[in-house]
Amino acid sequence: MKFVEKIMQKFGAPFQKNGPLEKLYPLYEAIDTFVLTPGKVTRKAPHVRDSVDLKRMMVFVIIALVPATVMGIYNTGYQMLLAQQAAPDLMACLRLGAGKVLPIIAVSYAVGGFWEVLFAVVRKHEINEGLLVTGLLFPLVLPPTIPLWMVAVGISFGVVMGKELFGGTGYNVFNPALLARACLFFAYPSQMSGAKVWVAVDGYTRATPLGVVSQAAHGVDPVQALAGAGYTFQDLFWGLRPGSIGETSTFACILGLVFLLITRVANWKIVLSCVAGTFTMATIFSLFNGPNQPAYFALPVYWHYVLGGFAFGAVFMATDPVSAPATRLGHWIYGFMIGAITVIVRVANPAYPEGMMLAILFMNVFASSIDYTVMMSHIGSRNKRNRALSSVK
Repeated sequence: MKFVEKIMQKFGAPFQKNGPLEKLYPLYEAIDTFVLTPGKVTRKAPHVRDSVDLKRMMVFVIIALVPATVMGIYNTGYQMLLAQQAAPDLMACLRLGAGKVLPIIAVSYAVGGFWEVLFAVVRKHEINEGLLVTGLLFPLVLPPTIPLWMVAVGISFGVVMGKELFGGTGYNVFNPALLARACLFFAYPSQMSGAKVWVAVDGYTRATPLGVVSQAAHGVDPVQALAGAGYTFQDLFWGLRPGSIGETSTFACILGLVFLLITRVANWKIVLSCVAGTFTMATIFSLFNGPNQPAYFALPVYWHYVLGGFAFGAVFMATDPVSAPATRLGHWIYGFMIGAITVIVRVANPAYPEGMMLAILFMNVFASSIDYTVMMSHIGSRNKRNRALSSVK
């Protein structure tokens, strides 16, 4: 470790004050604090004595995303071989999938990193650690056929408009990765949705599970419609289906959730309330099921959990500590509403069968209002209790 410290000190000399690369000090500081524990201490209270800083927390999230990333790479290759009617060999799936997915991740980090460094140099502050997560989350919510220039446009919009204009990491109202995806979805819908974009082979189309259910005739059993399209619950759970790169495998998302819960990075209240909100709203819709209703009304509740990006959104997007509420009761309200709105969009909006992205962005807007309402309720209760105690005395 002393050897590494000496190397970093020698490497960082030109970046210090009055050095030739002084203006690029934020770039050196980002590398130095990522490799080594920061040597700075707080000059005034509160003094937090903990070895886990924000960079280390972001690394925990990256580790939790590894299963979803690996499964996304494998599934991309699997869908390509399936389209070519070839045997889905493990190594072949990984090799083909990596050729599609890794360039998307590389462009996301490169372009996003450019904006992060630029704003850090101009504002003369440290490079925000949020890109470590945003740079990987964004590619995982994209289809494997997305053109690389669109990846650059999307991550630029998410970092600049969704985070830096608000002041950087910790000040953003919206989840930057989701905002970047929303930008591409509404600007280039033909490249982000439809049966053609989910399988990385030209000329091959296959409807997503969400598309199968939304396009099924009224009164049709949605489970039978999915089975007729070649989708089983097991395939959806493990992730062998068309979809966004990292969203297909519910199992991989659960593995990531377990790690985040063990390291106490993710908020279990938000995840559990998302599940509860989905269960409640899906149950309500099932009560109105009939022969003249869309097939989504009859979809069993547990299928919602493996369709689309529900698992990925609940685990990695909804739990973003910056764009989510800070109060405990706010966590329950926020997560419950995300789950409920997701089902409402899926069932009641035939033009857009996936609702997780819109639900999270919509609730990002109300996160501060939820906190304010909860806090004012607590203050009102305390004032009422104090008045009652004063009257007794």
